[in-house]
Parts: sequence; C-alpha cells; structure tokens
Amino acid sequence: MKTKIKMNPTIQIKKIYNFLLVVFVASLLYACAIPKLTKKNQNNKTPLAYKILNDTTNTKSSDTNNIAKTNWKVFFSDQNLVALIDTALQNNQELNIFLQEINNAQNEIKARKGAYLPFVNGGAMIGVDKSARYTRMGAVDEYVNIKDDKKIPVVLGNMGFGVNASWQVDIWRQLRNAKQASVNRYLASIEGRNFLVTNLVANVATAYYELMALDNQLDILDKNIIILQNALKIVNLEKTAGQVTELAVRRFQAEVSKNRSHKYYIQQQIVETENQINFLLGRFPQPIIRSSSTFNDLKLQEIFAGIPSQLLANRPDIRQAEQEIIANKLDIKVAKANFYPTFNITSSVGFEAFDPQYLITTPKSMFFNLLGGLVAPLVNRNAIKAQYYNANARQIQSVYHYERTILNGYVEVANQLAKIDNLSNSFTAKKEQVDALNRSVNIVINLFKSARADYVEILLTQRDAIESKMDLIEVKKEQLNAIVKMYQVLGGGWQ
Repeated sequence: MKTKIKMNPTIQIKKIYNFLLVVFVASLLYACAIPKLTKKNQNNKTPLAYKILNDTTNTKSSDTNNIAKTNWKVFFSDQNLVALIDTALQNNQELNIFLQEINNAQNEIKARKGAYLPFVNGGAMIGVDKSARYTRMGAVDEYVNIKDDKKIPVVLGNMGFGVNASWQVDIWRQLRNAKQASVNRYLASIEGRNFLVTNLVANVATAYYELMALDNQLDILDKNIIILQNALKIVNLEKTAGQVTELAVRRFQAEVSKNRSHKYYIQQQIVETENQINFLLGRFPQPIIRSSSTFNDLKLQEIFAGIPSQLLANRPDIRQAEQEIIANKLDIKVAKANFYPTFNITSSVGFEAFDPQYLITTPKSMFFNLLGGLVAPLVNRNAIKAQYYNANARQIQSVYHYERTILNGYVEVANQLAKIDNLSNSFTAKKEQVDALNRSVNIVINLFKSARADYVEILLTQRDAIESKMDLIEVKKEQLNAIVKMYQVLGGGWQ
C-alpha cells in the first residue's frame, strides 16, 4: 500500500507566493529592457579662419573683432534708415506673430511643470438610488434593519462632498525631463525670434538702399533726356540747314523715347520698393523719407568678420539649432522612461450620508482611501518602442540640421567676404569707365559741331555713357547690400 504524503498548506501558499514574486520580478525586468539605439553627437568644429582668395579690401577675417557685436543703431549711420528699422521692429506682423509662438512655448513650460505636482480636485454630489428587489442588494435591503425594526427605504438618497488627489511620482525624472525639453524649446523660439529680427533689419536696409539707387538712376535718366532733347533741337536746325537728313532726327527722337520708357519702368520699381518697405513696417503705402542725394557719398563700413567659431555664439539660427538638439536629447530620456514602471498615488477624503442630518457626523459619515500602484508595460510594447525610435530619429535629424546650419553660416560669410572684395574692384573699374565715357561725350560733341563726327557717334557714345553711369549706381548699391548681408550672416542685428 502506498503512503500519501500530505503537504502543509502554509508551505504550499508560500511556494505560490514565491512563484508569483519571481514572475513579477521577471516581468518587471522584461518591461524595463531598453532597445539599443544608434546615437550621433554633434560636431561644432569650424576652421580657424575664413579662407579668402585675392583679398584686396579692408576686410579682417583672422582676428576676433566682429561687427556682429555692433548694435544696429550704431551700425547704420543714416538716421532715416534707423527710424524705418525701429518702426519695423515694433509693427512687423510676422515678428508679432512669432512673439505669440514664444508665449505658447512659455505656457508649455508651465503645463509641463504642473504635470509632476499632485493634482487635487474638490467636489460635491447628490443623488438617489433604488436596488432591484430580486438582486443581492435588494434582498439585503429587504431584511436588514437600520434601527428599531426600521428597514432601509426602497428609494435611498445619497449625498457627500470631499477632495481627491492623484500624483505620479517622478521616479525616473520623466516629467522633469519633459519640462526641461519645453524650456529648451522656449529658448529655441527666442533664438528664432532673434533670427527673424536679423533678417528683418537686413531686409529693410537692403530695400532702403535699393530705393536710393533707383532715385539716382531716375535722376541720371532725367538729365540724359534733357541732353538728348537739346541735341534733338540742334539736329532739327541742322536738318533745316540741309546739313543732316531726316534719319538723324528720327534716331534722336527714338533715343529720347527710349529713355522716357525706361524712366517709367524705374518709377514703377520705386513705387514697388516703397510699398515693400511699408509692408515690412506693417503699414499701408506712404512716402518713404530718404536722402538719395547723398547716395554716392555713402561710405562703406570697415568689415571685421572675426573668426568662424564666433558664429556659434552670434548667429541665432545656430543657437536655435543647438537648443533643439538639447530638447530632442531630453525627449529620448522621456521616451526611455516609458519602459520603466510608473508609481501612482491616489487618495480621497470627505463626508457621505443618505440623510443631510448625518452628513457631517464624525467619524461615522467620514470616508477616506489611499492607494499606491506600480504599473509597467508587459505586452504589446510596440507603441512605446515606436515613440522611442522616433525620438532618437528626431535627435539625429537635429544634429544634422545643426551641422548644416554651421556649414551654411561659414559658406555665407566666405561668399560675402569674396563678394565685397570683387565689388570693390568692380566699382573702381566701372568708375574709370564712367570718367572715360564722360570725356568721350564732350569730345564727340565738339567733333560733331566741327563736322568731324556724325550723329551716330554721338548717340552711341551718349548711350554708353548713361549705361555706365547706371551700372556704377548698381555696383554701389550692391556694395552697400553686401555690407548689410555681411552684418546679417555674421549674426548682427538682433542685439
């Protein structure tokens, strides 16, 4: 006969508890398993100096002096331009729209900060309840006496008030990291605003110099039209005297009409440029005050480009990209914390009774509870993994964007340094051409008067002279705009 061995129930329960504990710990370890990621660290190394070939201007690119540190009110000497920029910084709609984005980012910080603090709610309730007769609660109500053979009413009122609280304990700093990421995005939005200010200052200045150049080109056309009209009168007299034919008269008339047509084209450009400036200033079209007569006398500022590493501190777009990297790195930590267990605490306390006279009876009508829970993801973690991988992908994207922004800044500065150099040489050569053609015009007119040159030579020489003068104005405008662009790409204008 076999003997059955009976096991102590206490030992059985203990083994079950141990087994469940092992399963629970193993599940937590599985839940906390973090997938491996491919990370990328940003490279912010820059060349020691800007490499400029054939630099014959007064640009300085090997020392730490930098015009980006100069306030725009000091950088621009034209007070009309300073007044326009000041108005634009106050009224420009795009800038004001972006300021609201900064307010949104600031409010996001407050929301994130409140997330890791306890949530406490208060409330009150009142209602009635009737249990069905042939249910457990209905049967109990039928046979249970409240007091002195008085049974529970069929329709029972209920009322109460109290407070309840919930708190997610930020063990893994998930909520704090999310808040800090919002702080960095707020800082990034401020740098975005600074970048917008830099562009706005440069756009107003560029349009202003464009307007002054058009005024001077219009003045050259007006003077040339007067000269051609006087020449036309002379040719008409010479035709009457039989010295020239009708062809000469028609050629001079055609040249006058051509210049008049070009004049209307420039007038339209002036209107559009004025309206462009007014748009940047956030106002309806009105005349732009400027001193175009001093355009040719405007002196070019001496350029100090500093060293490339200063771009990291001066250019708002680079600083903005850097803040985005920091925020995205924190997003990875936030997504990583989703794999860990979360510890939540909930509690409530208040008074509840079926009759108002018992509502604040202590302690019989008082209730309270306190619950702490540990929750970890076990099954179907694909959504958490996807968030984790996406956070890492955004971080890598921000690193590439940061490096690209640095490279773009370096290239822009190098291009402008070369452009300033080449425009300086071009202006010198163009000025020599204008001087030579002005002398040629005087010579050919004298030759024509003495019948040693025909009207065609006058027309061609006069046409070349006016074109060279227009080109000289254009080169001067490009020089001024290149200085403004250099100020912009170095990160100036937002201080």
